[in-house]
Amino acid sequence: MIPTGLLDERVVRTKDRDLRFETPLYTVAEAAAYLRVPRATFRTWAQGQRSTGEAPIITAIPGGRGAPEIPFIGLAEAMVLAAFRNSGVPMQRVRAVVEVLQSELGLDHALASKRLCRDGAEIFHHFATKTNDDALRELTVASGRRRLFVPVIQDYLRRIAYAPDGWARQLTLLASNNVIIDPERAFGQPIFAEGAVRVEDVLDRFGAGDSVADVAYDFDVRFEDIEEAIRVALTTAA
Repeated sequence: MIPTGLLDERVVRTKDRDLRFETPLYTVAEAAAYLRVPRATFRTWAQGQRSTGEAPIITAIPGGRGAPEIPFIGLAEAMVLAAFRNSGVPMQRVRAVVEVLQSELGLDHALASKRLCRDGAEIFHHFATKTNDDALRELTVASGRRRLFVPVIQDYLRRIAYAPDGWARQLTLLASNNVIIDPERAFGQPIFAEGAVRVEDVLDRFGAGDSVADVAYDFDVRFEDIEEAIRVALTTAA
């Protein structure tokens, strides 16, 4: 069992008409590109894998071929999975802890919950100690009387903003501190935090032949932010 101190203050929410959970906004290809995760990996997270019997681990709403199927909350869950993936821990071990989070705490969408940010390191450490799993134990470090995730995971978690109901409401993409995703703005597409201009619109202007300086002036977006968005776009397309 998880220590009783972690079981209080359960988040209560209502999903009725909550577009974060119910509205598919991104295709697998788009979501994978935003988080810089291999498309095949993201597809397994969202759709599972029949050959191995793996079930989906993030929220997805099946649609037609090429149609959006990832709601915002699924993208937030995937951002946390990307953090664990980059820490080098096999996904099967992470799956086991996600099941503990959901069953012991009674939380659906546990990866997108503020509880993971607040209590997740303690839960991971407790589960790792119970199962003698050194790989999971190495995901946390002691800080006084608390347990924290290692820096590579903390960096991802700091980029998730939570609504008062305790669930993710906004993501800052790892590509730039000035690029965010908010399901209530620009239909959930990446925008520059300063100016709320869609990244896609800026890249389209650059692709049409306008200079970075001209685009920065016209959209009132920092030169450096546009350059970084262009670098990321070129890397993703390669």
